[in-house]
Amino acid sequence: MMDTLDNPVKDLWRIFRVMAEFTEGFEELTSVGPAVSIFGSARAKPNERYYKLAVQTASELVKAGFAVITGGGGGIMQAANKGASEAGGQSIGLNIELPLEQIPNDYQNLSLHFRYFFVRKVMFLKYAHGFIVFPGGFGTMDEFFESLVLIQTLRQATFPVILMGSDYWDGLTNWMKQKMLDEHNYIAPEDLDVFTVVDDPKAAVKIIVDFKEGPKHSGLDLPPGMKKTQDGPRVS
Repeated sequence: MMDTLDNPVKDLWRIFRVMAEFTEGFEELTSVGPAVSIFGSARAKPNERYYKLAVQTASELVKAGFAVITGGGGGIMQAANKGASEAGGQSIGLNIELPLEQIPNDYQNLSLHFRYFFVRKVMFLKYAHGFIVFPGGFGTMDEFFESLVLIQTLRQATFPVILMGSDYWDGLTNWMKQKMLDEHNYIAPEDLDVFTVVDDPKAAVKIIVDFKEGPKHSGLDLPPGMKKTQDGPRVS
């Protein structure tokens, strides 16, 4: 039926599909409670160190009272859902429809499916009290830098952004300091303070727990005019 419609009508139907995805996401996630979004490569294997670290990190988050949100696929996403599920917590997958179909992992106890990347991104942000970013490729970098832009431009209250694995991230963060900041002055010195590089899952969880308890515990200063709410960061 859709193939026989002209472009204006197709665009109208697309608006309805977008609205339906937002509505379903809001309805399903609004009662989840505090959550942390975990990102990382879909290609990580179960015998790899970062996969095992993701399982452990998700488990520690559940023990601290957080739900875990991932993209629902394999690799690091599967590992995080596995750790959350086996620890008895909320294990949420925000699955995306791709031309090369993503197969949802088996460790989700709440599974949502999205056609539009931008709707899915809102869900990652709106209900998360923090991001933990494991090593990954272009998609992982996209999520990491988007979170930095939202904080830098004051579009969102500050929340913890944690890079897991200094051996993977040090090259990037050193380049950001040397090229972006020192050589070209394309960012401000404080822009490098909005994320933290750690190697220990418990240290990552502590940063998020301390932030949730209040700025006086977290060491994270809110940008001028912004306030951290009890419900977590907000996308305006």
